[in-house]
This record gives sequence, C-alpha cells and structure tokens, in this order.
Amino acid sequence: MQGTQGTRAAEEEARGTEEARGAEETGEVEGTQGSQLPYGAALFDLDGTLVDTEPRSRSAWVKLFAAHGVPVEAATLAAFAGRPGKEAIAEHAADFPGCTAEELYAEAKGYSEHPDLPPVAPVPGAVALLHRLREASVPLAVVTSGTRDYAHGELSTLGVLGLFDTVITADDVTRGKPHPEGYLAACAALGTEPERAVVFEDAPAGIEAAKSAGAYCVAVTVTQPAATLTAAGADLVVPDLTSVHWPVGAAG
Repeated sequence: MQGTQGTRAAEEEARGTEEARGAEETGEVEGTQGSQLPYGAALFDLDGTLVDTEPRSRSAWVKLFAAHGVPVEAATLAAFAGRPGKEAIAEHAADFPGCTAEELYAEAKGYSEHPDLPPVAPVPGAVALLHRLREASVPLAVVTSGTRDYAHGELSTLGVLGLFDTVITADDVTRGKPHPEGYLAACAALGTEPERAVVFEDAPAGIEAAKSAGAYCVAVTVTQPAATLTAAGADLVVPDLTSVHWPVGAAG
C-alpha cells in the first residue's frame, strides 16, 4: 500500500506527464533558460546542414591555395565553413599578391565544379524532415552564405526548393554570418519573432549568427565535432537530421 509521500510523488509524476504532453501538442519546447517557448518556424543553413558539400568545398579551397603555392592549415579551412566565400578568402588576400578577393573566389568556385571532387549528398534525414515540417504547416526558410543561383540550384537538385517560404542568400544581405542579418531577414519575411524560430546549423559562424539573432539553435556534426558546436553556443547538438522531431526535443 502506498504511503502519503508515494501518493504525492505519483500525482506529481502524472501532472508532469500531462504538462509535457500539453507542451508537445502546442509546439512548446523548453529552451536553455528553462522557459517554455512556442517555436513557430524552422530556418536552415544550406551547406553542411541540408547538403553535405563541405568535402567538395574544402577540396576546392585546397586547390586554390596549392595553385598559388600558398601553404594552408586545416584550421584555416575549417574557419571558412559557414561563411561567405568572398569574405573568408578576403582575409587571406595578402597571401595572394596581385589577386583580388573576387578573383580568388571565382577561381575557387571554378575548382568546385571539377568532376573529380568529392560528390555532394543530402544530409541524412534532411529531405524527410523538410517534408514533415511542410505537412505540419511550419514556416520554412533557408539562410545561406551562398549566392541565390547556387542556393536555388542545390535546393532544386534535392527537390525541396518549393517547400520553402523564403530563401535568404549572400545576395540579399550586406553582412554575412556570423552577423545575424540573414536570420533576422528570414524571420521578418516569415513574420516570426526570432525568439520563436529554430535554426539548424553546422558551423560556429552560423551558430553565432543564430544566437545573436535570438533563435534556438540545433547543430549537426556533419562538418564540425560536437565539442566545437557546443562551445560555439548551440542549444542542441545531433549527428544529423534523422533524429530531429518537431517540436524540437519531442520523442518520436
């Protein structure tokens, strides 16, 4: 026979279960500060989050540095991830006498189109998650450091371009990641407050942009180790998108 304390514990457990179920039904997810936030939009980075282009991009940058006889460290290339290519290479323009950042970026872009570079593949779970979110009428956006033509091409190849309500690219902002301009623009386009948005990212620059905008950030370890993503400020770190459910954190 249960004593008084056992009965109270059972009642509290039942109450907690009902509250959790209610939160899941309304789309409320517990944020890092312990508050209940009704997340109402999903914003995705493109490269490394929806499509695994990092091996190809890294190889293209390696070819660029090698072609000019400029040594490059792995840490330098890792810092390029998630940032506009022109901005990233501009920081190293002094190592390429007589070349502008625009010229170097165009050269690297040309290398990325070589057929011998690593193939591009969707991040596991990405396409299925996007379809589930669209079926649930969750507003969707892409915020990428790539150009408009590039982004539309990659999303069309995945067959998901039509699922998004808006696509924010490097052509639409004046300041790229880690500045939050892109994510703030996406939230404005969706009519969603940044605090009600969930951002999916793969790189520290993108995580910083998402958190600076005020969003909740889920990071995938496609291009960076979990420790790096956590240190960058990600609220949740997952291997890929196969384990992600909406609301974020709900069992499924």
